[in-house]
Amino acid sequence: MIRYNLRCDAGHAFESWFQSSAAYESQEKRKLVSCPACGSTKVERAIMAPRIVSKKKDRAETTPAAPTEAAPPSSTPLVMAQERELRAKLKELRDHIVKNADNVGERFPNEARKMHYGDIEHRPIYGEASPEEARSLIEEGVEVSPLPILPDDRN
Repeated sequence: MIRYNLRCDAGHAFESWFQSSAAYESQEKRKLVSCPACGSTKVERAIMAPRIVSKKKDRAETTPAAPTEAAPPSSTPLVMAQERELRAKLKELRDHIVKNADNVGERFPNEARKMHYGDIEHRPIYGEASPEEARSLIEEGVEVSPLPILPDDRN
């Protein structure tokens, strides 16, 4: 898994996890990566500093202490808390959709089209669509959004 800091064309910063850099590039090319704040699919990777964890002992134990300025506190606990909060909200959203919408499975593209064109009554649905089917629905003006997939769902 790889985490990217992302930024949309409106300037919103957010982060997201991907299976690999190729998975990110594939999803970004297919316009499947969107800003959680505004929904824009014009997203790019923001500048990131790699986080390297060393297994060596802290150098302060082996070298004489030198006067230094106090280092700012690490933001890791805050980032972890924000990540947990975001995951909880995404899970809450998915649970709400699953509880309040009909799972139409592989019929999703057809059912969504029928509702869009007024052939059947509108109702909340969710289901499965290939990237090509989703792209086709969007090009037709059918409003669709992917359900968020959480890392726990893959285990």
